[in-house]
Amino acid sequence: MEKGMANTTKAPVENKMGTMPVGPLLASMAVPMMVSMLFQALYNVVDSIFVARISQDALNAVSLAFPLQSLMIALGGGVGVGMNALLSRSLGEKKQDQADRAANTGIFLFIVNALVFAAIGLLLSRPFFRVMTANEQIVTYGCDYTRICLGLSFGIFMQFCFERLLQSTGRTFNAMITQLTGAIINIIFDPIMIFGLFGFPRLEVAGAAVATVMGQIVAATMALIMNLTINRDIHIRPSWIRPHGATVREIYRVAIPSTLMMSIGSVMTFTMNRILISFTEAATAVFGAYFKLQSFIFMPIFGMNNGMVPIVSYNYGAARPDRMRQAIRLATGAAFCIMLIGTLLFELVPQVLLGFFSPSEEMLSIGTVALRVIATHFLLASYNIIAMSVFQAIGNPMHSLIVSVCRQLLVLLPVAFLLSLTGRLELVWLAFPAAELMATVLCVIFMRKTLRRADAVMAARGAQ
Repeated sequence: MEKGMANTTKAPVENKMGTMPVGPLLASMAVPMMVSMLFQALYNVVDSIFVARISQDALNAVSLAFPLQSLMIALGGGVGVGMNALLSRSLGEKKQDQADRAANTGIFLFIVNALVFAAIGLLLSRPFFRVMTANEQIVTYGCDYTRICLGLSFGIFMQFCFERLLQSTGRTFNAMITQLTGAIINIIFDPIMIFGLFGFPRLEVAGAAVATVMGQIVAATMALIMNLTINRDIHIRPSWIRPHGATVREIYRVAIPSTLMMSIGSVMTFTMNRILISFTEAATAVFGAYFKLQSFIFMPIFGMNNGMVPIVSYNYGAARPDRMRQAIRLATGAAFCIMLIGTLLFELVPQVLLGFFSPSEEMLSIGTVALRVIATHFLLASYNIIAMSVFQAIGNPMHSLIVSVCRQLLVLLPVAFLLSLTGRLELVWLAFPAAELMATVLCVIFMRKTLRRADAVMAARGAQ
């Protein structure tokens, strides 16, 4: 035990994740996160809606910046998953020292990530956009946006960190409050900073970035205060925020595959934009609009995952397979229902959805076909998202990585490229359902293998 922790660590108390009925427990933990994720999706969409009123070049700039933002989210999300899995499992095993080390070491790793991305944003923004397009207006808008979002990335990384600590100990309502506050600040200040309302300067695309960073910093500050004042399951001390070799290795054992899995999305988005822009710049605008719109469907499921993962990890650590499996079944059913609603919206009213982005006739024509084709994979994705979160929660992150690599790099991009050679843009969108079908096959196989292994580990632990 480390000196300093010995005098402050108290005897562990059973967390609600091991005692509360699973259905109400999942609802109490997941619903707040789903609501907050909906607001996250809302302010992402609001950014693009207001930016689109400047010009299609402005919308394209924000869309082309998405891979860099995705990479930032991937690193933050990956470390968050690794930290949460170790922390929740440690609490389930009644290892308070290990839980505290996970929290404090995690904070250190988030700080390092923030410094790395600040350097990327300030030094590499212009080279990144010049690779994507020769349109100087798009390059200028894009650099304005990414230099602020990445240069001040400590806001999003600290928000990730302190909200994940609240979530991993079952305090998802508090995490919801911080996320909602950040989202509301973003939504309010978006039009003010973009168009220069109420005496503020007109910053255009840069204004969207400023509003985003403002919301992140406020949310991170609130989450830190909540961890210090009401989160009794962990102990944060400045002197403990440092690397701890064994803890870093355990966090990154889960975080690296998870980060790579999410980073693959950045590679996919970057490459798809290159494929689509070869047809027309309107196609990249459609792709950007699609990602904003689909976040309304996917983000609530990700929020439910944030509520499910600590329950699965805790009960896996506590050797309670019945509670673990029930949480997985309930989450899968809820995800299917959410995706069904999303599928119906994308299939029935794609023109209405695209109308929020002030589309040109070309963008509307391309987008209507794109949304209908892509949405055919949503129901399959509902199972795959839950399955990959289960792999991470109980220590099999490589399964998630394999699925993501196969889906996005080995199927989606090659199929999209081959279909682009036909010269028919409408065929390129078929790569999405093709990739998801392959991912479903892998997820079914890996889920069976993962649950069998988990049952064996829990049985052995229970027999001790």
